[in-house]
Amino acid sequence: MKKLKVAVVGVGSISRMHIKSYKNNPNVELYAFCDINENTLQKKGEEYGVTRLYTDEQKMLDELPEIDIVSVCTWNCAHAKCSIMALNAGKDVLCEKPMAMNAQEAEEMIAAAKRNGRKLMIGFVRRFGSDAKVVKDFIDNDALGDIYYAKASYLRRNGNPGGWFGDKKRSGGGPLIDLGVHVIDLTRYLMGNPKPVSVYGATFHKLGDRRELKDKVLSYTSIGKSADDICDVEDMATALIRYDNGAVLSVEASFSLNLKSDTGSVDLFGTKGGMKLDPEVELYTQLNGYLADATLKRSTKFDFDGSFQSEINYFVDAVMTDKDLSSIAEDGLQLMKILDAIYLSAEKKAEVVL
Repeated sequence: MKKLKVAVVGVGSISRMHIKSYKNNPNVELYAFCDINENTLQKKGEEYGVTRLYTDEQKMLDELPEIDIVSVCTWNCAHAKCSIMALNAGKDVLCEKPMAMNAQEAEEMIAAAKRNGRKLMIGFVRRFGSDAKVVKDFIDNDALGDIYYAKASYLRRNGNPGGWFGDKKRSGGGPLIDLGVHVIDLTRYLMGNPKPVSVYGATFHKLGDRRELKDKVLSYTSIGKSADDICDVEDMATALIRYDNGAVLSVEASFSLNLKSDTGSVDLFGTKGGMKLDPEVELYTQLNGYLADATLKRSTKFDFDGSFQSEINYFVDAVMTDKDLSSIAEDGLQLMKILDAIYLSAEKKAEVVL
C-alpha cells in the first residue's frame, strides 16, 4: 500500500509531537519540512533525516505536488494562510489549535476545504486522551443524564511561555486562546457539541510574564523572556458560556496568577451523576439510595504523547478511508466564535449574544 507523504509547515516546539506521531504511523512517510527560520529548519531536517527543506510554503507545494498531507504548526497568525494555501494545492490539512485568529479566518478555511474537496481537521488533542474516551463512554451510556453545567480551568502560576505567545499580533491572545481553547473544546465535545448563544467574559493584564522573578523553578518555561520581548496579551481570562440547550460552562485560564500551584481540571454535572477529569477520572453519583464516588482500576490520566499519536492516527485513517472530518472543522469555527465573543465581552464589559 502506498504511504501518504506528509509535509510539516512550522517546525517549532509543537511540531515535534506531529513529527514523532507521523514517524510512528506505518502508513505515512515524513516527506518535507517548511519553516521561515532557516536555522531551525536545517536542525530539524538533520534531526529527522528530512532533506526536502523549504522556507516558502508555496514553493514547496509547487515543487512537490506528490505531497498528500500538510500539518500546520505555525504561529497562530499563519494558521489560516498556510492551511488555505495547502487546501488550494489539493492537500488534506491538519491544523493545530486554535483554528485561526478569529471566526472570519476559520470560515475562509472551511470554504477552501469545501471548494477544493479536501479534508480539514483541527488539532483538538484533548479529545483523543484516555480520560476523554472514558468519560465519553460513560456519557454515551447515560451515566450522567442531562449535563446542564460544567466547569473548566487551566491555570498556571507563572506560565507565560514568552516569545510569540506574548505577542498578540502573532498569537491572537494569551491563555484564553492558547490554553482555554483546549478545555472549552473538550467540555463542549463531551456535552454533545451544543451551539453557543451568549457569552460573558473578562480578561486581565495585571502580572504580565513575570520576567522579574528570581525563582525560575516556578517558571513554566524561560523561553523568550528577554528584555525586548513583547507581552501585550492577557495573563488571565474567565467566562460564562451559555449554550442553545440551556447548559452553561464556566471557564478560566491563566499564564500568570497568584495561586498555590498550576492546576487544570474539567467538571461535568448531570442529572444522574457528575464527573471530574483531574488528573484521574472520578464519577459522583448515587447507588441504592446512597451518595457514591467511583474511580477506575485502570489509569485514566491524560497521556500527552499517546493523545497526539491517537490524533494523528485518526487523521491519517480518515484520509486513507475518506472519512468525513467536516464536523471537527465546524467545531473549530464554533470555538473561534466563542473566543471572539469572550474577548469582545471583556472589551465591552457586557454580555455578547452570538
